[in-house]
Amino acid sequence: MNSKNTFSSFKPLISKTVIGLLLVGTLFIQTFAQTAADTVIQNQASATYSDGNGNNFSTVSNTVSITVAKVAGLRITPDGQTNTSVVPGQTGVNFVFRVTNIGNFTDQVRFLANGSSVRVTGPATITAATISGTTNILTNTADVLQSLAQNGFVDVTVTLSISASAAPASPIQVFLGDATAGTNFDNIPSTLSANEVRTVSTGAVNGSREARGDISVVVDNDGLLRTVLTVPAGPVALGSNISYGVQVCNDGQRTLTPQASATSIFIVIPIPIGTQLTAGQTYPTNTEFSVTALTTLPGAAVWTTTAPGTLSTVTRIRIPAAASLASSVCSSAFSFQLTITTNNTNTPIYGIAESFARTSLLAVVTDQSGDASTNKGDGNANFDEPLFGQTATSNQGFQLPTLLLQIGNVLIGPASNANAVGPANTNDDYTNRSVTTGIAGVAPGGVTTALGVVIFTNTIQNTGNVNDTYTLTAPTVPAGFTVEISTNGGTSYTTVSGGGSTTIAIAFASSANILVRVTAPTGQTVLTGFDSVIHAVSGITVANSNSTIDRLYTGFIRMVKAFTVQNTTGVGAATDPVPGAQITYTITYTNVSSSGGTNNSTITASNLVITENGTTAPNNWGTFTDHVVGATDTLSGVITGDALLSNVLTDTVPSVSPGANGVFTFKRVIK
Repeated sequence: MNSKNTFSSFKPLISKTVIGLLLVGTLFIQTFAQTAADTVIQNQASATYSDGNGNNFSTVSNTVSITVAKVAGLRITPDGQTNTSVVPGQTGVNFVFRVTNIGNFTDQVRFLANGSSVRVTGPATITAATISGTTNILTNTADVLQSLAQNGFVDVTVTLSISASAAPASPIQVFLGDATAGTNFDNIPSTLSANEVRTVSTGAVNGSREARGDISVVVDNDGLLRTVLTVPAGPVALGSNISYGVQVCNDGQRTLTPQASATSIFIVIPIPIGTQLTAGQTYPTNTEFSVTALTTLPGAAVWTTTAPGTLSTVTRIRIPAAASLASSVCSSAFSFQLTITTNNTNTPIYGIAESFARTSLLAVVTDQSGDASTNKGDGNANFDEPLFGQTATSNQGFQLPTLLLQIGNVLIGPASNANAVGPANTNDDYTNRSVTTGIAGVAPGGVTTALGVVIFTNTIQNTGNVNDTYTLTAPTVPAGFTVEISTNGGTSYTTVSGGGSTTIAIAFASSANILVRVTAPTGQTVLTGFDSVIHAVSGITVANSNSTIDRLYTGFIRMVKAFTVQNTTGVGAATDPVPGAQITYTITYTNVSSSGGTNNSTITASNLVITENGTTAPNNWGTFTDHVVGATDTLSGVITGDALLSNVLTDTVPSVSPGANGVFTFKRVIK
């Protein structure tokens, strides 16, 4: 038999089957691809909240980054595949393996020198082994290093010749690599064995990896084409027509199907010298014609279903004989005619025909009596109490010997709480408020991006014994800040920062409110309290004064993001961020505003909503990790999005008091 033609028939089946399997493998790899080494997984939380005074705020956490570690991986396919059988003496039989980098970075694969990475058992000889059909790994005198990108692959073709003496049912097995363990003999630690195919990089946390693939065939009896051509015995007269009959039979044991992309098994008939196709004859449907010289093989010739105008230029015809031929089956017989054109009766006319097929296969009344008793006066100059040291009698009506001494005094503090006491005394009581501008999107440690203005309300109480006029100043102001005071409800303001002052008159035993407008310039550190001290001095008794603090915050909910890595994959160390490792993210949120003292005006965060969106920049964790159900919050926040495949979570906390904090925790697995 013609081993070359037999292999030509067999090769497309092997190729198509292997390609199909490889496509499935490729889809699997793409679907479950590991996150690439050196990928930086970023996570930043954002939040909104209010202060209970109609002001709304937004903030972000710091950004944490995790760099994915290098993990080597190698796969060789197919594994244990059985191809269509071969026949004794068949040559050029190709076994195609796919070598894939299933690690998460670009790596090299080592094929050992002198063809050591390929082997065959059974009655066959390896005649070639190449990478992508070009790089020799059979007679290579040095190791061959092949670079592969993550998920990249090369095909290795091992070519065999089957022994002509191979007995039917003899098994033949081809190996690429020699791994002896692992799922499908893939991706196990390299043992530096004699017939390895292994990765090269030493930077992977799991070291070098090896793999193995194998393909088997069984020796079989072949399908066997036989073309039958019938012709009259002759002699035939010059100029006459010769009628030929032709059919094709399968004398072998395997069903035959059309070769390559053909739709039929064809019988090819060269036109003998000294003859041409007879004009006017009818041909079987889809018969094809060629004018290509007979020195060109039939598969390379140009064919057309339209007969040339000049029949003498036709060098051969191709008749579709059958869609397939089972063992021991013949096609129908076809007939055609040739006209003799030679005049040489000594030139024999040879009729030759051949056929082509293949085998099937994601806030006080003062005591003015001078005694030790509390005041029982009615506000006139006569008192109902006896003078100190005399016997008390009812309604003696003593005349005061002198005028009362006028004493001025004052308290200033938060709105409606002039008598507030700070952590130490009445001079460090405070009112806390926050800007709403220039803080959105600024992480802890950053600075404000716009001016911030806060208007504070302070209450001043006349605690002297006479009507008084108080001088208001701001002796302590943060650098660059402007402090202004309005004593008329905001109609106008006077700048008191930088040495300025303003006054306000308050009747005896009365109180009044002032508005303090504090302007913070841009570029202030966020989540920080800035104290402006407002000082009130009595005009009656200048030695008597009181202070309060108006504290401007540049946002007051701080979110600090942190993470830990737990690696139980067996690849790398216990904290290596490899694909499959679990990341635990924590967001510690804190109300940084001050507390303490009595009757001070604090700020509580209301309706804090923390959002974790894995696909909104700078976040990319939604792309490179998968969610693990079980998110928690220590202040009993309500969490949404805690579900498989989720990339967005929210945590809603009703209230966070000054100085209080909570922790929002969720987990992800690196893809």
